[in-house]
Amino acid sequence: MRRPVARRLLAAMATMAVAGATGVVLTMPEASAAVTGSATGYATQNGGTTGGAGGQTVRATTGTAIHTALCTRASSSTPIIIEVEGTINHSNTAKVSGDSCNTAAGVIELKQISNVTIVGVGSGAVFDQLGIHIRQSSNIIIQNVTVKNVKKSGSPTSNGGDAIGMESDVRNVWVDHTTLEASGGESEGYDGLFDMKDNTQYVTLSYSTLRNSGRGGLVGSSETELSNGYITYHHNLYENIDSRAPLLRGGIAHMYNNYYVKLNESGINSRAGARAKVDNNYFKDSKDVLGTFYTDAAGYWQVSGNTFDNVTWSARGTENNPAGPNPTSNTTVSIPYAFTLDAASCVPSIVGQTAGANKGLKVSDGSCTPQTPSPTPTTPTPTTPTPDPTTPTPEPTQPSGTNLSLGAGADGSSKADGSSYGNVRDGNLSTFWSPAGSTGSVSIKWGAATAISKINIREASGSAGSIGSWRVLNGDTGAVLTSGSGAGAISFATTSLKKVTFEITSSTGTPKVAEFETYAG
Repeated sequence: MRRPVARRLLAAMATMAVAGATGVVLTMPEASAAVTGSATGYATQNGGTTGGAGGQTVRATTGTAIHTALCTRASSSTPIIIEVEGTINHSNTAKVSGDSCNTAAGVIELKQISNVTIVGVGSGAVFDQLGIHIRQSSNIIIQNVTVKNVKKSGSPTSNGGDAIGMESDVRNVWVDHTTLEASGGESEGYDGLFDMKDNTQYVTLSYSTLRNSGRGGLVGSSETELSNGYITYHHNLYENIDSRAPLLRGGIAHMYNNYYVKLNESGINSRAGARAKVDNNYFKDSKDVLGTFYTDAAGYWQVSGNTFDNVTWSARGTENNPAGPNPTSNTTVSIPYAFTLDAASCVPSIVGQTAGANKGLKVSDGSCTPQTPSPTPTTPTPTTPTPDPTTPTPEPTQPSGTNLSLGAGADGSSKADGSSYGNVRDGNLSTFWSPAGSTGSVSIKWGAATAISKINIREASGSAGSIGSWRVLNGDTGAVLTSGSGAGAISFATTSLKKVTFEITSSTGTPKVAEFETYAG
């Protein structure tokens, strides 16, 4: 029996009153959100980044409302688009509990969740002294928001002092058209604007402004924490930054069409085997904009089409290896996604018109002309077709020659141990090594330098296809020799080393490596 109109009206008003108290209003599931465009760069890889596309749209005006929206989903992976308007601060951001969330007061906590979009709408969204923390999460979009003055010391503190920080097994994040800013450096209580560590991969930062900070951001928290990578930075403005624009420890990063102005101490700092592809950027009124700084752990770069306008360079030393004054490439980096470069000469203009929050979400069309992208479809289109289950997977070609892993003087080691590394070099396919979880690394080493150019990773029976993305590292230097996905034969430039490491950075379930074979050619 239908309720009288008056009763239904009263019920609706009560619901709106509750929503207003928490700062959240739910719209119809099919309502369109303000997100425009699609992910670019490395965020398009590893299955892509669609955020909350196809999910319910929620309007939030407080931090508590953002947490409430996450916690009232059917599950921690139920897609949701959260439209944010107004100022989000400590006074309106409380912890909310639920089966589909893991939040904390004083920080926007995206922890152990997936398929979420946070987008600024209306008059804008400002996260004031309040950071956004992404942890053990995947498929996240943050667009058109300002995050400012987040502190790690003093008062109030939030998110370890990072405007946006990612850590602990984070995958596929697209941060777009944001403004991230501080009001000083570490001595004033601030840390990084855009930090990634502890196995964070497949991230893109695009059309954003990072300014007035001692530290722009880092990839990797130490010289031995090398599990991060596949990061794209494009069409961003770095302005009045002392250092870390960004700091790279291991991994691969692609920087193109960024405008760097007033990098006061150093800029792109490639260390500990990191490889940076640096294309068509514009550096102005800055110092030491590219190189390896403050360490003797070398990093690498491939440069093309950049403009250096009033850039000064330090002398080389034990812990400083600037790329200039005439930067040349010392590595090569293969980029797996399509991209279109603007000419470096117009980068200051195009970035000035497009980068940052509340710029109309405009992008470049590759000819230095701002464009407004089309709205993102509510239902994502799969980018990778599902293979026909009846089509057999071809057997990978096995390398020829002697398996050096079995030779005299060969040994091994592993990290994130789950079972013995000795099983990968015993010539027995019925035994295997596994990490304790879904990621880890296993190495082959020799007492004397050994030249190799191929390895062969053979999975144990019943686990074929479980290994996802991986990197092959020079265990002596930390340099990435090559990277990819899936087990089998892997080739790279002939390298003389005492230790080679196969690092699994993603997998389905627990991978099982039966044999880690190494070959000279």
